[in-house]
Amino acid sequence: MTIDTHLFKVGIIGCGLIGQKRANALGAAGQLIACADVAIDKAVALANRFDARSFSDWKDLISINEIDIVIVSTLHDSLAEITLAAVNAGKNVLVEKPAAKTSAELEAILLALQKSNSKVHVGFNHRYHRALRKSKEIVLSGALGELMFIRARYGHGARLGYEKEWRADPKLSGGGELIDQGPHLIDLSRWFLGDFSEIDGFANTFYWDMPVDDNGFMLLKTPKKQVAFLHASCTEWKNLFSMEIYGRGGKLDITGLGGSYGLERLTYYKMLPQMGPPETTSWEYPMGDDSWAIEMAEFYDDIRLDRAPSASLNDAYHALKIIEKIYKDSGYDHRA
Repeated sequence: MTIDTHLFKVGIIGCGLIGQKRANALGAAGQLIACADVAIDKAVALANRFDARSFSDWKDLISINEIDIVIVSTLHDSLAEITLAAVNAGKNVLVEKPAAKTSAELEAILLALQKSNSKVHVGFNHRYHRALRKSKEIVLSGALGELMFIRARYGHGARLGYEKEWRADPKLSGGGELIDQGPHLIDLSRWFLGDFSEIDGFANTFYWDMPVDDNGFMLLKTPKKQVAFLHASCTEWKNLFSMEIYGRGGKLDITGLGGSYGLERLTYYKMLPQMGPPETTSWEYPMGDDSWAIEMAEFYDDIRLDRAPSASLNDAYHALKIIEKIYKDSGYDHRA
């Protein structure tokens, strides 16, 4: 068997916290050779760590012929523009969620991909957390039986001055909490249940003095009436991640994401024939979060094997369609 030892040359556009996480998770198959950020000091600082080149203009990075993969971790308002330019330049792209401010911004990229060999992966890294990977394995095994519904909450406590940050500016973010943490909840729910055909919800600002929502509530239904009941919040006060997946034969309870979100844990409640107290099995994951590295390794394999990325631009498109419907119904329609 021939082993592909190709070293992927990577460029990162957007060198803040997420860009740095991506750089740290490239693994042995990736080499960071260029960084770009409008704040040139951020690009220089990251580039110096990896003996890479630095730029203030992302177009200079995309023009480097030897780059195989461009990672786009900028603010929401430039995600789609940069991704489209990278695809048109023949690059593979990992773009952070939500991949755009609006679904309409993704349409040109989807068209460009039809005429390109480039691959685009959307950074839905929560799929790659250990507890979620184990949950997917259990669901695919059939142990839970037919899935009935999902109940999930995701939120953080924010910080002083939060209402003055870029996330509170709809021109930069496209919305508030619903488009910030909401896409992860929607993506995970679609990953387990499939497409949603009925979309209801409500976005509102309860606490923060800002023009975007600080809470988003979703009630999503598949054609088979499977339901995802989701809540994204930046008035949680204590960082929280909780997802419960209910099947006819049992339940999966996922809590925590590590760090400030608490110990990552999965509990499987297996319903017995006589019902009553279920058979209970728990897994705890106190080790460091490896989701970023696992996600990157999968993208390398997608490129090597010429296969479609599992977390695709189409997934981002469907998530944004759901968000836009709820924003429109709630009077928070920030689409340009």
